[in-house]
Amino acid sequence: MGTLYVVGTPIGNLEDITLRASRVLAKVALVAAEDTRVTRRLLAHLKARVPLVSCNEHNWSARLSELLTALKSGDVALVTDAGMPSVSDPGSEVVRQVAAAGHSVEVIPGPSAVTTALAVSGLPADTFLFLGFLPRRRVERKKKLAAVARVTDTLVIFEAPHRMRATLEDLLSVLGDRQMAVCRELTKLHEEVKRVTISRGPRILRHTPRGICAGGGRL
Repeated sequence: MGTLYVVGTPIGNLEDITLRASRVLAKVALVAAEDTRVTRRLLAHLKARVPLVSCNEHNWSARLSELLTALKSGDVALVTDAGMPSVSDPGSEVVRQVAAAGHSVEVIPGPSAVTTALAVSGLPADTFLFLGFLPRRRVERKKKLAAVARVTDTLVIFEAPHRMRATLEDLLSVLGDRQMAVCRELTKLHEEVKRVTISRGPRILRHTPRGICAGGGRL
């Protein structure tokens, strides 16, 4: 019986791939990828010629039987577009189902946008709360923020570029003014980190950012 390898991949800079991840991706029989186009570029960089199948939030349950079949005769790697599978993607469900079927699951740790942002944010990182992506609807988003309004640990949030300004407004109205860092393009050529208060956030965003907003304790 094969092993499912949960492989961390670069969050931007392809040179951040680990030696172990490179070796595993080159030797498995199949790679299950969030977006095959993204992973194909990584495999080309590694000069690894391995079959790819898509496995994402929309099709993971339908793809599961194919992965279990492949694991009967070989090893499979599970990757996301960037960072560690199971963090803000459906990888955890795949891991749970594969383990329940009796297969071995091994992790190949790699880059994480969460810890990368924390390291460069300048905010306390000894304890933090990761909220992932906030709800798209404003009412639901504010409700989720209200649930953590009393938390004094650093909050780490993923947000889509087109919702960033609205989210900053909600952070200010629900959490109050706090120190934060808005990070975009981490590990890439145009990496940018803005360390400001939430109230100044909208004014320093000259363009719609990508990445993470990490808010610390109340001022």
